[in-house]
Amino acid sequence: MNTFINISGLFKEESWILPGARILDLEHIQGSCCYCDPKAEEAIREALQPFPAGGVHWIDSGDYHYLSKLWMEKISEPFALSLFDNHPDDQQTAFGSILSCGSWVRSAREGLPFMKADYLNTADIPGSLPLYLSIDLDYLSRDYARTDWDQGTASLDELLQKLSVLCSGHRIIAVDICGGITQAKGARAEDYRINVRTRSALAEFFRKWEV
Repeated sequence: MNTFINISGLFKEESWILPGARILDLEHIQGSCCYCDPKAEEAIREALQPFPAGGVHWIDSGDYHYLSKLWMEKISEPFALSLFDNHPDDQQTAFGSILSCGSWVRSAREGLPFMKADYLNTADIPGSLPLYLSIDLDYLSRDYARTDWDQGTASLDELLQKLSVLCSGHRIIAVDICGGITQAKGARAEDYRINVRTRSALAEFFRKWEV
């Protein structure tokens, strides 16, 4: 099942929603961009409450990557996080314990007892733990994605090859995908076109793997 979480309006601007997908419109929630204040965190957690952990979650731009942690809270078995991102997202938050797009991995390590390990940008994951896959499009070069963060150098083929290894060797509990750029941050038609092309390739990849 594909679930789209709309907070910034990104997917509306891209005009890209998969047929039959579940859509959660959270644009009304304030205090959620990059840093998620406690009131916003509780409101988002409540909105996610009816839904299981599984499936593919499209979670808006990288400003909201902390949503991965809220999805992982739902997992009730030991698992490992496999993260593809140009940033480790494990920094100490600048505002106490407030969840943020740069601190959510650290928060998950410290607060999720079922998360036993996390790995960054690798397909070499030992053991047999099931995986939660989290992908930020800023892992890719600008030939394959346009985001509002500094980006890596990977090609889409390189990412798909690593994902194939992971999907072949581990059970995948769920996937989330974030990243993109809105008009408010300077997006152009070419940026939308490139991102939609990459999103479509990822959607087809995970459809074939029946995630």
